[in-house]
Amino acid sequence: MDRRAKTIFCDIDGTLVKHYGPVITQKTDHKMEILEGTLDKLAEWDKLGYNIILTTGRKESLRNITEKQLEEVGIIYDQLIMGIGGGERILINDKKTDGAITAHSICLDRDFGIQSIEI
Repeated sequence: MDRRAKTIFCDIDGTLVKHYGPVITQKTDHKMEILEGTLDKLAEWDKLGYNIILTTGRKESLRNITEKQLEEVGIIYDQLIMGIGGGERILINDKKTDGAITAHSICLDRDFGIQSIEI
């Protein structure tokens, strides 16, 4: 069994916080609305030593605004990857030599939240 820390790639808008669309999220005074269970789940993953990488279609030029918004609502993470666009996201990874699967995908309904995810 592999005991290395898991890495979780997690979208922001519509997954961790309510999705309002690009016009609203670009405003410096926009306060994110946390979806139920978000902070508890992120704290759980952090306690387990997981690497939390947030992803977003927000443009790189909005990094400072986005980091401020995340900090204001208490969202913790290890890395923030911006500018990945709003199209389909496809994760490609190799299997271990013993055949163990090393990548998974979970697609949630928009604004459902991550509270019920078990990893």
